[in-house]
Amino acid sequence: MKPIGPIYTTQLFLPLSKELLGVLKSLTPEDWVKPTVCLPWTVKEVAAHLLGGNFGRLWNRTESSPAPILLYDELLEQINEDNALWVKASRRISPHIIIELIELTDRLLARHFQSLDLHGSAEITVAWASDQIPPNWFDIAREYTEKWLHQQHIRQAVGRPLMMESVWLAPVLDTFIRGLLRTFGNTDAILGTSIGVQIVGEAGGEWALVRGESGWELFVGHPLHPVSQVKIDQSVAWRLFTRSLDPNTARHQVEILGNKTLGYKVLETVSIMA
Repeated sequence: MKPIGPIYTTQLFLPLSKELLGVLKSLTPEDWVKPTVCLPWTVKEVAAHLLGGNFGRLWNRTESSPAPILLYDELLEQINEDNALWVKASRRISPHIIIELIELTDRLLARHFQSLDLHGSAEITVAWASDQIPPNWFDIAREYTEKWLHQQHIRQAVGRPLMMESVWLAPVLDTFIRGLLRTFGNTDAILGTSIGVQIVGEAGGEWALVRGESGWELFVGHPLHPVSQVKIDQSVAWRLFTRSLDPNTARHQVEILGNKTLGYKVLETVSIMA
């Protein structure tokens, strides 16, 4: 085992944007109003949500006072309110203009991320993993997962192939797995207790959650003597961690050896703000 390390995703934003724009430019008027799994949002509203995320990221915070650090529930409430307001306002924007603005702001956002010190402190938390301010690389990786995930929602709705190749999915899973730390934050266990999590597939990997003196810690690799071993297919893992798949349903699609209680706890991980 070795300590889990950084995820560098800045180089993926423009290629990911190119893939999204290719899909959006091919849509028919009927496609834009199709429902997505992000009910009640349509394809157009999910695309508008991605655009709104760009605007939020590109807002120059130096022109105002620093944003307060909110607790998880407070942050979730604010995010939901902001998303609903933006999506409602964006209904007056045509699909053509949404495409043009996404193309522009995706380029600006990629440039912004490339200008940051990846190991410097981010402006906001990755609250589904921790209440602590993370380094920029983790905040950027979280943003990458957001863009990848919503592109999948659009692709699902209009019948386009999902982006399951390792180059796209591996960074997503490597980011999502860090939600285990919040999931197990208040879970008691004997010092040294370890849980193995294996995501099966070309984009997957193995991780070990270990109870240390100051709390749970996450490592890469297989623990020597895990009390519980969880094996999840990559096609199940990304849907489970984003609540596209209910944990109770997922129980029938994963393999858990050893301690079932701790193994099922892994399935409660949510690596989005939901």
